[in-house]
Amino acid sequence: MKRSTKINLLIVLVVVLLAALPVVFGMGDHKDDPFTGADSQAETAITENDPGYEPWFSPLYEPPSDEIESGLFALQAALGAGVVGYMFGVVRTRRRLAPEAADTPDDEATADETPVSAAGR
Repeated sequence: MKRSTKINLLIVLVVVLLAALPVVFGMGDHKDDPFTGADSQAETAITENDPGYEPWFSPLYEPPSDEIESGLFALQAALGAGVVGYMFGVVRTRRRLAPEAADTPDDEATADETPVSAAGR
């Protein structure tokens, strides 16, 4: 097995462990809503510290359930990952094709190809 394959498998294993360990050890068991997002935790902390606090603005769209909100967040994350992955692919392809483009000069004009100016048309 190649060294890069071993490193990739190790990275995948670490990511899986990071996702599974909180669930396995029950790190959210003592809370009413385990594994809630930082937004709801911040809202809870603010209302505990200052019960009269009123938000400056309200959301443009309030999903009807937590499942829909979670699904929209996952969709947003997937779209962002797609854009980032596409950009990495573009950069990699440009770097791979750059040496080939450097070997072929762009301005190889033959005698038959005469440049046409915009005024000569």
